[in-house]
Amino acid sequence: MEGSAIPKRRSRSSSVREILLLILIPALIVVLARVFVADLYVIPSGSMMNTLQVGDRIITSKLSPTPFSLKRGDVIVFKDPANWLGSESEGSSIFSSEYLVKRLIGMPGDRVQCCNASGKITINGVAIDETSYIRPGVAPSSMTFDVTVTKDHLFVLGDNRSNSADSRYHSDDGANGLVPISDVAGVAKFVYWPLNHFKHLSRPDAVFANVPDRAATSSSSSTK
Repeated sequence: MEGSAIPKRRSRSSSVREILLLILIPALIVVLARVFVADLYVIPSGSMMNTLQVGDRIITSKLSPTPFSLKRGDVIVFKDPANWLGSESEGSSIFSSEYLVKRLIGMPGDRVQCCNASGKITINGVAIDETSYIRPGVAPSSMTFDVTVTKDHLFVLGDNRSNSADSRYHSDDGANGLVPISDVAGVAKFVYWPLNHFKHLSRPDAVFANVPDRAATSSSSSTK
Protein backbone atom coordinates (compact mmCIF):
# COMPACT_ATOMS: atom_id res chain seq x y z
CA MET A 1 0.00 0.00 0.00
CA GLU A 2 1.26 3.41 -0.90
CA GLY A 3 2.52 5.44 2.07
CA SER A 4 2.96 2.41 4.36
CA ALA A 5 6.30 1.98 6.12
CA ILE A 6 8.12 -1.25 5.37
CA PRO A 7 10.76 -2.10 8.01
CA LYS A 8 14.17 -2.81 6.61
CA ARG A 9 16.18 -5.75 7.83
CA ARG A 10 19.32 -4.65 9.62
CA SER A 11 22.62 -5.99 8.43
CA ARG A 12 24.49 -8.51 10.57
CA SER A 13 27.40 -6.08 11.04
CA SER A 14 25.01 -3.43 12.36
CA SER A 15 23.60 -5.87 14.90
CA VAL A 16 27.09 -6.85 16.05
CA ARG A 17 28.03 -3.20 16.53
CA GLU A 18 24.97 -2.59 18.67
CA ILE A 19 25.70 -5.62 20.84
CA LEU A 20 29.29 -4.50 21.33
CA LEU A 21 28.12 -1.02 22.31
CA LEU A 22 25.66 -2.49 24.81
CA ILE A 23 28.57 -4.37 26.40
CA LEU A 24 31.31 -1.77 26.14
CA ILE A 25 29.43 1.35 27.29
CA PRO A 26 28.41 -0.05 30.72
CA ALA A 27 31.93 -1.47 31.13
CA LEU A 28 33.41 1.95 30.34
CA ILE A 29 31.09 3.62 32.86
CA VAL A 30 32.21 1.17 35.55
CA VAL A 31 35.90 1.76 34.74
CA LEU A 32 35.49 5.55 34.83
CA ALA A 33 33.57 5.33 38.10
CA ARG A 34 36.37 3.23 39.60
CA VAL A 35 39.03 5.68 38.45
CA PHE A 36 37.35 8.98 39.35
CA VAL A 37 34.43 8.40 41.73
CA ALA A 38 34.53 5.17 43.76
CA ASP A 39 36.58 2.11 44.56
CA LEU A 40 35.94 -1.37 45.96
CA TYR A 41 37.67 -3.05 48.90
CA VAL A 42 37.44 -6.31 50.80
CA ILE A 43 37.86 -6.54 54.60
CA PRO A 44 40.16 -9.41 55.64
CA SER A 45 40.43 -8.77 59.41
CA GLY A 46 38.21 -8.09 62.41
CA SER A 47 39.62 -4.75 63.54
CA MET A 48 36.49 -2.82 62.48
CA MET A 49 33.92 -5.23 63.92
CA ASN A 50 31.03 -5.00 64.33
CA THR A 51 30.78 -2.17 61.79
CA LEU A 52 32.64 -4.23 59.19
CA GLN A 53 32.84 -8.02 59.21
CA VAL A 54 35.60 -10.22 57.83
CA GLY A 55 34.87 -10.74 54.13
CA ASP A 56 32.69 -7.65 53.72
CA ARG A 57 33.03 -5.78 50.44
CA ILE A 58 32.78 -2.00 50.68
CA ILE A 59 32.38 0.89 48.28
CA THR A 60 34.38 4.02 48.99
CA SER A 61 33.86 7.53 47.69
CA LYS A 62 36.85 9.21 46.07
CA LEU A 63 35.17 12.60 46.32
CA SER A 64 35.93 12.95 50.03
CA PRO A 65 39.63 12.65 50.83
CA THR A 66 40.39 16.36 51.35
CA PRO A 67 40.86 18.23 54.63
CA PHE A 68 37.65 20.14 53.93
CA SER A 69 35.32 17.17 53.45
CA LEU A 70 36.81 14.59 55.80
CA LYS A 71 35.13 14.65 59.20
CA ARG A 72 35.50 12.96 62.55
CA GLY A 73 33.66 9.65 62.50
CA ASP A 74 34.27 8.84 58.84
CA VAL A 75 35.38 5.29 58.08
CA ILE A 76 38.37 5.87 55.83
CA VAL A 77 40.55 3.71 53.60
CA PHE A 78 44.20 4.75 53.39
CA LYS A 79 47.51 3.51 52.09
CA ASP A 80 49.78 1.89 54.64
CA PRO A 81 51.62 4.98 55.96
CA ALA A 82 54.63 3.37 57.66
CA ASN A 83 54.59 -0.42 57.39
CA TRP A 84 51.53 -0.78 59.63
CA LEU A 85 50.66 -3.92 57.69
CA GLY A 86 53.62 -5.55 59.35
CA SER A 87 51.37 -5.64 62.42
CA GLU A 88 47.99 -6.12 60.82
CA SER A 89 46.48 -6.93 57.43
CA GLU A 90 43.56 -4.55 57.37
CA GLY A 91 41.82 -3.62 54.18
CA SER A 92 42.57 -4.88 50.69
CA SER A 93 41.67 -3.33 47.39
CA ILE A 94 40.45 -5.80 44.81
CA PHE A 95 43.70 -5.02 43.01
CA SER A 96 46.06 -4.38 45.94
CA SER A 97 46.64 -5.29 49.60
CA GLU A 98 48.44 -2.18 50.82
CA TYR A 99 45.41 -0.42 52.34
CA LEU A 100 43.95 -0.16 55.83
CA VAL A 101 40.45 0.69 57.08
CA LYS A 102 39.91 2.69 60.28
CA ARG A 103 37.64 5.30 61.81
CA LEU A 104 38.78 8.92 61.73
CA ILE A 105 38.87 10.23 65.31
CA GLY A 106 41.21 13.23 65.28
CA MET A 107 41.50 15.99 62.69
CA PRO A 108 44.53 18.28 62.22
CA GLY A 109 45.02 20.34 65.38
CA ASP A 110 42.95 18.04 67.63
CA ARG A 111 44.32 16.82 70.93
CA VAL A 112 43.16 13.22 71.43
CA GLN A 113 43.60 11.67 74.88
CA CYS A 114 42.75 8.48 76.71
CA CYS A 115 41.17 8.19 78.96
CA ASN A 116 39.19 10.36 81.38
CA ALA A 117 37.86 9.20 84.76
CA SER A 118 34.90 7.56 83.03
CA GLY A 119 37.13 5.61 80.66
CA LYS A 120 36.19 7.69 77.62
CA ILE A 121 38.41 9.19 74.95
CA THR A 122 38.49 12.98 74.90
CA ILE A 123 39.03 15.31 71.96
CA ASN A 124 40.08 18.86 72.79
CA GLY A 125 38.99 18.21 76.38
CA VAL A 126 35.50 16.90 75.51
CA ALA A 127 34.63 13.26 76.21
CA ILE A 128 32.95 11.34 73.38
CA ASP A 129 30.47 8.48 73.76
CA GLU A 130 31.47 5.88 71.15
CA THR A 131 28.97 3.16 72.05
CA SER A 132 27.17 3.60 68.72
CA TYR A 133 30.06 2.08 66.78
CA ILE A 134 32.59 0.46 69.14
CA ARG A 135 32.23 -3.31 69.30
CA PRO A 136 30.01 -4.21 72.29
CA GLY A 137 31.99 -5.20 75.37
CA VAL A 138 35.19 -3.51 74.15
CA ALA A 139 36.65 -0.51 76.00
CA PRO A 140 37.53 2.69 74.11
CA SER A 141 41.20 1.87 74.76
CA SER A 142 43.22 -0.37 77.03
CA MET A 143 46.24 1.89 76.72
CA THR A 144 46.72 5.56 77.54
CA PHE A 145 47.78 8.14 74.98
CA ASP A 146 47.96 11.89 74.50
CA VAL A 147 48.40 12.93 70.89
CA THR A 148 48.10 16.31 69.20
CA VAL A 149 47.34 15.76 65.51
CA THR A 150 49.78 17.62 63.30
CA LYS A 151 48.97 19.56 60.15
CA ASP A 152 47.81 17.46 57.17
CA HIS A 153 47.51 14.32 59.33
CA LEU A 154 44.75 12.26 60.97
CA PHE A 155 44.40 10.13 64.11
CA VAL A 156 42.57 6.84 63.47
CA LEU A 157 41.23 3.97 65.57
CA GLY A 158 39.55 0.66 64.78
CA ASP A 159 36.03 0.00 66.08
CA ASN A 160 37.22 -3.28 67.59
CA ARG A 161 39.76 -1.57 69.82
CA SER A 162 41.05 -4.80 71.38
CA ASN A 163 42.05 -6.11 67.95
CA SER A 164 43.21 -3.07 66.01
CA ALA A 165 46.80 -2.00 65.39
CA ASP A 166 45.88 1.64 64.79
CA SER A 167 47.38 5.05 65.63
CA ARG A 168 47.88 4.01 69.25
CA TYR A 169 50.34 1.27 68.31
CA HIS A 170 52.54 3.21 65.90
CA SER A 171 53.78 6.15 67.94
CA ASP A 172 57.35 5.24 66.91
CA ASP A 173 56.71 5.15 63.15
CA GLY A 174 58.17 8.61 62.56
CA ALA A 175 54.78 10.34 62.42
CA ASN A 176 53.53 9.54 65.95
CA GLY A 177 51.04 7.06 64.53
CA LEU A 178 49.29 9.68 62.41
CA VAL A 179 48.04 9.15 58.86
CA PRO A 180 48.92 11.70 56.15
CA ILE A 181 45.77 13.06 54.52
CA SER A 182 47.49 12.53 51.17
CA ASP A 183 47.42 8.76 51.86
CA VAL A 184 43.63 8.65 52.22
CA ALA A 185 42.12 6.75 49.29
CA GLY A 186 38.48 7.36 50.15
CA VAL A 187 35.62 7.27 52.62
CA ALA A 188 33.66 4.03 53.03
CA LYS A 189 30.01 4.58 52.08
CA PHE A 190 28.38 1.16 51.67
CA VAL A 191 28.82 -2.50 52.45
CA TYR A 192 27.61 -4.11 49.22
CA TRP A 193 28.51 -7.78 49.76
CA PRO A 194 27.43 -10.20 51.10
CA LEU A 195 23.88 -9.08 50.43
CA ASN A 196 22.69 -9.83 53.95
CA HIS A 197 25.31 -7.32 55.22
CA PHE A 198 24.28 -4.58 52.80
CA LYS A 199 24.10 -1.20 54.56
CA HIS A 200 24.92 2.46 54.30
CA LEU A 201 27.89 3.44 56.48
CA SER A 202 26.53 6.64 57.94
CA ARG A 203 28.80 8.96 59.91
CA PRO A 204 27.95 9.24 63.66
CA ASP A 205 27.99 13.04 63.73
CA ALA A 206 26.18 13.19 67.08
CA VAL A 207 29.20 11.59 68.79
CA PHE A 208 31.39 14.57 67.89
CA ALA A 209 28.76 17.32 67.96
CA ASN A 210 30.12 18.95 71.13
CA VAL A 211 33.80 18.72 70.22
CA PRO A 212 35.23 22.20 69.60
CA ASP A 213 37.80 22.90 66.94
CA ARG A 214 41.28 23.04 68.39
CA ALA A 215 41.68 26.64 67.20
CA ALA A 216 38.55 27.65 69.10
CA THR A 217 39.79 25.86 72.23
CA SER A 218 43.16 27.66 72.08
CA SER A 219 41.45 31.01 71.57
CA SER A 220 39.13 30.59 74.56
CA SER A 221 42.03 29.46 76.74
CA SER A 222 44.07 32.54 75.89
CA THR A 223 41.29 34.87 77.02
CA LYS A 224 40.99 33.36 80.49
